[in-house]
Formats: sequence, C-alpha cells, structure tokens
Amino acid sequence: MDTDSVQSGFTYMGRKFSDLGLNDDSSSAFSDCNSDRSGEFPTASSESRRLFLACASDNSDEVIAQLVSGLESNNIDEQKQAAMEIRLLAKNKPDNRIKIARAGAIKPLISIISSNDPQLQEYGVTAILNLSLCDENKEEIAYSGAIKPLVRALRVGTSTARENAACALLRLSQIDENKIAIGRSGAIPPLVSLLEHGNFRGKKDACTALYSLCSVKENKIKAVQAGIMKPLVEMMADLGSNMVDKSAFVLSLLVSVAEARAALVEEGGIPVLVEIVEVGTQRQKEIAVAILLQLCEDCLAYRTMVAREGAIPPLVALSQTGTSRAKQKVKKSSHP
Repeated sequence: MDTDSVQSGFTYMGRKFSDLGLNDDSSSAFSDCNSDRSGEFPTASSESRRLFLACASDNSDEVIAQLVSGLESNNIDEQKQAAMEIRLLAKNKPDNRIKIARAGAIKPLISIISSNDPQLQEYGVTAILNLSLCDENKEEIAYSGAIKPLVRALRVGTSTARENAACALLRLSQIDENKIAIGRSGAIPPLVSLLEHGNFRGKKDACTALYSLCSVKENKIKAVQAGIMKPLVEMMADLGSNMVDKSAFVLSLLVSVAEARAALVEEGGIPVLVEIVEVGTQRQKEIAVAILLQLCEDCLAYRTMVAREGAIPPLVALSQTGTSRAKQKVKKSSHP
C-alpha cells in the first residue's frame, strides 16, 4: 500500500527545509472523533433500571443476549429498543464492547444499518461506532460487511447517522487494509459532502476520517475528484474557526499528488497559505510552509505565483524564528 506524508528536504531560495514534524502534531488535531457524542435516548424507568444493573454488575451476559435476540426481531420497535440499549451499554462500559461482539451482535447490527427506517439506521450506526472503539472488534466489524452499509448511511442517513458513520469508518480505517476498501466502497464523495455542507461536528468528523483515508494515494485522487479542495481552502481561510489545523493537515497529505496541487492553485489556495504563514499560529505556519514548499518543488510556474504573493519574507523568517524543533531541523538540513 502507498501511504505517505509530507515529504522532506525541500530547497527554496538557497535554503533547505526538512520535514517540519507534521506527523508529531496531527494526532492532537484529530483527537476528538473517537466516541459517540450524540444525546442520550429516552428510556422508560424499567429499561433504565435494567441498563443500570447491566452496567454495574458482572452478570450482564444475559441482558446482552436478550438484546441481541431483540435485534433479530420482526418488530421494528423491538429492534430499535435493542439497538438503542446496546448502544448505551457499549458507550458507558468499555468491557461490554467485547461482550456484545462475542454475543453475536455485529451482524444483526449491520443488517439494521441497511434499514430504510432512519431512526433504526441511526441507532445501528451508533451502536457499531461504539463497538468499534474496542480495537479487538474493528476487524470483525469490517470482515462482517459493515463498510458498504456505513457508506450508505453516510450518504442518506440522518445528520447524526452521517456523523457517526464517518467516525465508524475512521475507526475501521485505522486498520491499513481497510483504507482502500473504504475508498472503493464510495466513502470519499459523501465524506467530502459532509465536510462542505455538514454542521461543525460533521465537518470535524469528515475531516478526521478523510485525513486517515488520504494516507493512501488512490484515496487522495478520489478526494480531489470529489471536490475536496474547495472546502479545505475555505476552512483554512477562516482563521477564526477551529478547522484551520485539521484542513491544513489533510491538505498536507493531498499535495503529494499532482492533481491536488493543480486543484489547490485553481481554488486560490496559495494566497490563503501565505496568509497563514504570516498570521497563523506556530503550528499552522509550519504546516503551510511545508505545503507551499512541496507545491513549489517541481513547478516554476507555482514558484512564481508563490513569490508574487509575497511568501518569501515570511518563509525565510519562519526558518529563522520558528519553534526550536523547526529551527533544529532547518539547521541540521542546511549543513552537510
């Protein structure tokens, strides 16, 4: 598999810049798409008591078995109730995630995700997300056929289902073999749509999933073809938002392919990146520098455009006054 990050060793105006340590920082930028953050579902008092007992005791196996049976009921209301309670059990007690999977819940939950009932689909997606938080379950979830139903939920589900489907696909993409399978199942275009049109949480979830998936070259090209560059540039231009770092990290992966570099220029990304180098946070400046230098590496026309935007002074200034990490890397790479 072809996975990569921002390349090292760019030379510009006689100065060599090495990798600015983007991979060291990206984990903190993408640390918040790893749990079910939807509101609690209403439950009757007897059901709440049963859930409490199941969560608080070591004898939850019987309750879980009953819920798995409920998932396979012919009554949609019973399916909804079972999926809802499994979602809560998996959210509130990590040990239950393995128990629920071992009780056989994964395949009927995947069937529920394919339901035409929006609420039932949402409950199934959210339950699968919570089960996927256990690393031991991720392989079984993918092997059992969850990817395509999750992609469908990402396209046609409720806003909560779409957001949680994006997070579930992110979890599954943490197994490298799944990255291409997810991309080939059609996940990239609806993720780009969620990135562009979703609410703030949806944008964050989509951006995080795309960052994981776009470590693969095939998915980078799919993302560019799906129109990812326009929302990325727009989010980077909004320096007051909390999306600048995330969108820039995604872009830092994409610019290793020529299609992304051309799209970045076409969408007006160069002046946005130069502005970030001038007024962004230290981390934002370093990401923008790495992207600009990779953009300029093999293209005289792009180098000319970057220079005309006034990028040279802030680029040189960052090499001299950046973080100790950046300065050490520049110093090290500047001497044979």
